[in-house]
Amino acid sequence: MTRPSGRNNNQMRNLTITSRVNKHAEGSCLIKCGDTHVLCTASVEFKVPAWMKGMRSGWITAEYGMLPRANANRIDREAIKGKQDGRTHEIQRLIGRSLRAVVDLHQMQGITIKLDCDVLQADGGTRTASITGAWVALRQAIDKLLADKKLERDPLLGQVAAISCGIVQNNAVLDLDYLEDSNAGTDANFVMNNRGELLEVQGTAEGAPFTSDQLMTLTKMASDIMPIIMKKQQDALK
Repeated sequence: MTRPSGRNNNQMRNLTITSRVNKHAEGSCLIKCGDTHVLCTASVEFKVPAWMKGMRSGWITAEYGMLPRANANRIDREAIKGKQDGRTHEIQRLIGRSLRAVVDLHQMQGITIKLDCDVLQADGGTRTASITGAWVALRQAIDKLLADKKLERDPLLGQVAAISCGIVQNNAVLDLDYLEDSNAGTDANFVMNNRGELLEVQGTAEGAPFTSDQLMTLTKMASDIMPIIMKKQQDALK
């Protein structure tokens, strides 16, 4: 099929990651995946949540939000509404789970790293871009803790990145933009580590059900592109 962007079915959007864009945060980057732009920052706190007291562990958590004009129409800030919506909760929990999957929290005793992912401009794939960018910010924050002798060992066990795939007009396609995402029969997000292992898969039939063969096709499509995404992460850290 002909995609609106003119890309091949297995071709992702142009991906750039610019690191150290915030002078105050221990780690930061601006990730641009096509017209989706997300600012990711990592902040270090020398304390853990009250419920972790006595657990001899550290913690990684995430917050996610969209600026009022990230979309075509202005949206109110959730602070004005007085609460976060379900989508925000779900995405920031996904980001936190994804990052904790590649961290030995016991090596971070008494330390919390908070990852803030703020969507400046949205055109599909904001959660996957947030995960990919958050890892870069996390790597920088941990490097600073190691350099400052606040950590004895590197708790980061590997890389993590994410990408969206879907079924559009019965075709498997990679890295959906908003126009494709809003018309997809199936929408799926894949989170993987640098060993090619799946950390999380989110797949939803928006229209007709999808088959196990289609799911395997989407999984391979995501797996094939992951080394390229992870090289972008490493290049941003140089």
